[in-house]
Amino acid sequence: MSYQSDNNLQAALRACKSSFLSVGFFSFFVNALMLVPTFFMIQVSGRVVPSSSTSTLLMLTLIMTVLIVTMGALEWVRSRIMVRISNRLDIMLSRDVYRASFKRALSSGGGDATAQSLSDLTSLRQFFTGPGLFAFFDAPWFPIYTIVMFLFHPWFGWMTLFCGAVLAVLAFVNHRVTGSALAEANKENVASNVVTTKTLRNAEVIESMGMLDTLMNRWARRQRNIMLLQSNASDKGGVVSSTSKTFRIWSQSIMLAIGGYLVVTHQVNPGLLMAGSLLLGRALSPIDQMISSWKGFVAAKVQYDRLSKVMDDLKNEPERMPLPAPEGHIQVENLIVAPPGAKAPVIRSISFVAPAGSIVGIVGPSAAGKSTLVRALMGIWPPQHGVVRLDGADIASWDKQALGPYVGYLPQDIELFEGSISENIARFDKVDPEKVVEAAQMAGVHEMILMLPDGYDTVIGSDGVNLSGGQRQRIGLARAIYGNPRLIVLDEPNSNLDDVGERALGVALQKLKETGATVFIVSHRPNILTRLDRILVMAGGTISLYGERDRVIAELAAQQAKAQQRVAQPAAAQPPAAPPAAPNAAPPAAPAASPAATTSPGV
Repeated sequence: MSYQSDNNLQAALRACKSSFLSVGFFSFFVNALMLVPTFFMIQVSGRVVPSSSTSTLLMLTLIMTVLIVTMGALEWVRSRIMVRISNRLDIMLSRDVYRASFKRALSSGGGDATAQSLSDLTSLRQFFTGPGLFAFFDAPWFPIYTIVMFLFHPWFGWMTLFCGAVLAVLAFVNHRVTGSALAEANKENVASNVVTTKTLRNAEVIESMGMLDTLMNRWARRQRNIMLLQSNASDKGGVVSSTSKTFRIWSQSIMLAIGGYLVVTHQVNPGLLMAGSLLLGRALSPIDQMISSWKGFVAAKVQYDRLSKVMDDLKNEPERMPLPAPEGHIQVENLIVAPPGAKAPVIRSISFVAPAGSIVGIVGPSAAGKSTLVRALMGIWPPQHGVVRLDGADIASWDKQALGPYVGYLPQDIELFEGSISENIARFDKVDPEKVVEAAQMAGVHEMILMLPDGYDTVIGSDGVNLSGGQRQRIGLARAIYGNPRLIVLDEPNSNLDDVGERALGVALQKLKETGATVFIVSHRPNILTRLDRILVMAGGTISLYGERDRVIAELAAQQAKAQQRVAQPAAAQPPAAPPAAPNAAPPAAPAASPAATTSPGV
């Protein structure tokens, strides 16, 4: 049988098949030994009481004790096996689930950046160690218990079948009335958690603009909807669960009544009076337990489906063959890119070439598509059409783990991770002090780091120092250029920098140019132009100009001069009427010379 179509979750469960079979094996003996109290009761009433033999009672008691202790030991063993299964699943799947969660967050542009999949794995692992799952291993013993009841007396057997059928119907009704509502409540709860995570991430903005009450009211409305779904499902499930429990207790009492009648009519011995009721309760217990634990079963099913879908997405990723270290030659061909989840493209049919070792400035007005182009260049957002080539190969075909050391990226929103500054600069790989200091010096942040309480060992995060926006940006720049990468993309690297930081950025660009790295830089500040080799001007998602820096600047200046002439011509064609001159008025003064217009490429 071929299992090539299985995802990692299904493969992990299949790998644990032998362990599940072991649980079933131990369950066989556990349920067989569950018959011990019944037969002990029969023997006491049938042998000990009529014979008044204390030695027989003692031996039966000892045998019963040994068997019950054995049953308890087997129960403990099978529970330990389930714990081992859950731990094995976590070890086999946790890294894959983490990677799949990361891929999903990346493909959604961060919109699904929650740890829901990891939470699902934890909940599913806990379900395996809970009492509800054991009911599935014990339920198949119902036919065997029923056969034993028929051996006691046909009325006992038919009563057992009738009670089992009633509980099976109640279990089906419970699934019908609660399954969809619980699944919908779980889905809404996950969506609510995603929204809440985003809200808490922007706590400063919400607090500063007094948005808390409004957002909290929106959250409360969603929570009320979730609570309504859960309450409806719990109310209906509670009715079924209470009915099931009540029916089981009633059926045991009715079994006593049937047994009493059979004893009075001398059809069975008195020992079967209690034994029948006891065994009926044991036979119905797994079904009753499944009904009472149905909420956990539904939640586990939803968690399994979500994990399976995430694992399917991870399974569809092809393995990449390692490629040689890149030099940094970039070639973009007919590129069309839309943000994750959007259908309308932001970038339309872009093509250009950036030779290795060049510094390219990406300029243009807001919403021109600059940041989208940056993400496409890094292979973060897949194109709808076209390709970005790094050294001739589609950047999507590179193994990201192997390519990572040759790439540097500084996004607009700088995020430094919890850990020391040296770890952040070294990208949480093994810290090479010389490379860390070299990157910090190149980024002009070495002296600033030394001024911190613990220098490069200063911890960033909830338990450490809070850095300013400019400090984070310069450390982020050091991280981007750590290890002498060949392709570096800087998205608004000077947005939070002061004059000192601006000069340090200029020096860093010059040093990067000397190393032969290919650098793309997005900026709105004109003082960065002197460091560029080429300029790419974007407007409306397309390239309006691209080429050598001086040629593009000259072309932009010419376009700006023509635009100023077009604005000035209508004004010159219709001069305002001069007021009548007063007698003996002095001639009008000559107009003042207009200052020379400064031209810039609109960065």
